[in-house]
Amino acid sequence: MKQGRYFADKIEAKWRENWKKQNSFEFKDDPKKQKYYNLVELPYPSGDLHLGHWFAFVPADVHARFKKMSGFNVFYPNGFDAFGLPAENAAIKRGIHPRDWTMKNIEVMRTQFDIMGTMIDWTHSTITCLPDFYRWNQWIFLKMFEKGIAYRGIALSNWCPTDQTVLANEHIEAGKCWRCGAEVVQKEVEQWFLAITKYAESLIWKNPPQADWPKQVIEGQNNWIGKSEGMLIDFSGIEVFTTKPETIDGATFLVVAPEHEFVKNLSKTKEVEDYVLAASKKTEMERKEDRTKSGVFSGKYVKNPVTGKDVPVWISDYVLAGYGTGAIMAVPYVDERDREFAQKFNLPIIETKFNAKPKGEKTINYHLRDWSISRQRYWGTPVPIIHCEKCGLVPVPEKDLPVELPYNVDYTPKGKPPLASDEKWLNVKCPKCGGEAKRDAETLDTFFDSAWYYYRYVSPEFHKGPFDPKEVAKLMPVDVYFGGSEHTLGHTLYARFFTKFFKELGLLEFDEFAKKRIQHGVILGPDGDRMSKSRGNVVSPDDVVKEYGADTVRLYLCFMMPYEATSPWSPTAIGGVYKFLKRAWDLLEKVDKGELSRQDLSKMHQAIKKVGVDLENLAFNTAVSSLMIWLNHLTSKKTVTSEEYKTLLRLLAPFAPHITDELWHLLNPNANSVHLEDWPVFQSKYLISDSVNIAVQVNGKLRDAIVVKREFIKSQEKVENEAKSSQKVAKYLTSAIKKVIYIEGKIINFVV
Repeated sequence: MKQGRYFADKIEAKWRENWKKQNSFEFKDDPKKQKYYNLVELPYPSGDLHLGHWFAFVPADVHARFKKMSGFNVFYPNGFDAFGLPAENAAIKRGIHPRDWTMKNIEVMRTQFDIMGTMIDWTHSTITCLPDFYRWNQWIFLKMFEKGIAYRGIALSNWCPTDQTVLANEHIEAGKCWRCGAEVVQKEVEQWFLAITKYAESLIWKNPPQADWPKQVIEGQNNWIGKSEGMLIDFSGIEVFTTKPETIDGATFLVVAPEHEFVKNLSKTKEVEDYVLAASKKTEMERKEDRTKSGVFSGKYVKNPVTGKDVPVWISDYVLAGYGTGAIMAVPYVDERDREFAQKFNLPIIETKFNAKPKGEKTINYHLRDWSISRQRYWGTPVPIIHCEKCGLVPVPEKDLPVELPYNVDYTPKGKPPLASDEKWLNVKCPKCGGEAKRDAETLDTFFDSAWYYYRYVSPEFHKGPFDPKEVAKLMPVDVYFGGSEHTLGHTLYARFFTKFFKELGLLEFDEFAKKRIQHGVILGPDGDRMSKSRGNVVSPDDVVKEYGADTVRLYLCFMMPYEATSPWSPTAIGGVYKFLKRAWDLLEKVDKGELSRQDLSKMHQAIKKVGVDLENLAFNTAVSSLMIWLNHLTSKKTVTSEEYKTLLRLLAPFAPHITDELWHLLNPNANSVHLEDWPVFQSKYLISDSVNIAVQVNGKLRDAIVVKREFIKSQEKVENEAKSSQKVAKYLTSAIKKVIYIEGKIINFVV
């Protein structure tokens, strides 16, 4: 059959338009099929899709297509994580409103997703910066406020003394405020929290785990939650938490955090004041990672409740105020960190007998802190709380949701959150007493959006709550969730927390939102470094698509490395993948009538089994390798049968959707899309080879291996004759054969 030359651009544009007209990938409820929720973390609308997006989405799309052809009713939605700092930065630097910048970028990115050839269903989508989504952020917040989960509290925060505002970590550049350049300090600031610590125990992964998540994620989250069982012990008014109360006889000093109440009530010397000030300029992460121990003596002593000895109280920033009680009993004999501190400051190290029994309260402590969700920036969900001097904190009535984000706002105010600059928006009547009041001018952390967006996909038009519980019961939990390893401790932990809260509200019945979690790897620049415009090593997928076509890029991304690996982009290797697709295209000319030999059937069914098993196990690179091996066999033949070629197209379809639909219709112009075809099923009888390898031994030593037709392996005589005819074996059979031992189809041993 003559099909002309392979022009990827013409073919791909044609089929994308066809799929769009046919609504080919729009999800339809089908109770006859088993549901399959295939999900990739929603992207940030930065304005263009880079290779990282392609690598995250293409293999996931391949898996979705495979499951659809395998008979599942695949739900594959996506949206945009549209709030956040980059849009606000763009507003300040470019004079573009965050909403305008964001919505324009979303339009561009949707076009690029279309070019990628994904089967994403955009009718089930959400954009987190639009009121029809963030009104439900506010609804969830108010439910949490009602249950005591959302609350106002005080915590150390990054503080800009010039702008008089709290800064998120991403607002800090080299220890200075990104806006004004002032040196950032740590300051206790009142803010909004979510009491995730109330769910600490339920968030701990059990053994065996509740879902199929990567080991490193499970261990990482459990370590972050950090459950410790121990005791609270009173040292003359300073309460300490310890997991080893039996070592108290070796406690030779106490160490308290610079923020501890003991320090606040202390008559400070200049040395203490200077140390506390220096500690306030370090972030918590810097304090955790700093291996050089620093500290200052408080000038005070407390009594060890077991030994009765006076022990000095030191102040050091290696103790964190938020962990335990913010004070530790230092036992340098058994603790390396305490020993380093003792050696540096010449403090006593005493051997412990490990049999001290102090009085105290047994308790469980967690490393996990309550989640600070306050953000003093503009581009986020407004907190739905009204501050009234008479009534205190008053929830915005549900009928008044959403509290919409005002459009005309000064993004760079001094000394107050941006929303506080809009007096008309800020000043309201108290819903409780009718008096003068003010809206809360802070916005929610964008992790709030991503903690539950995948529920909204299920019923994006639902108006009675954040999602339709009946539809969620049909489609959730998520069957497989693809995402980045950088979200091990943030996003996915918060998502699990929201799921447990929703269950408490009676909105769902399961405990984990995703049955399986897959962490994807990273594509580096061709030079082996992280892609960066400053390094000049960024590879634009648009440029590669123009040269080779989207199908080639898709296939190469699946083939270049395991999905969870990290590897540099190769501008030369992708050419080999293009040639593979061209060979598949040209093979159509060899399609002819004919019978399949036993060997042909064996090769075909081996490919069917290997590609299917690999796609089920998300081993995309080895699945492509199997297709390449089979194509080599097919191209070596003078002709190929229609059955072989159709099977090849169906196996290749998830990887290269455009070219396979074109070739499928060249074979049969009246056929449905290849993507509506069933996935090929292998037959075990064809996986058995026509011949068998049998090891030949002489006196127990391997001398050769012979190939015997399967039909002859039951005949020891025929196997013996074949073995004796081997020159490698014959030279060892010069003396009389005393005995022949034959294990059918495996080994024949001549004893001489």
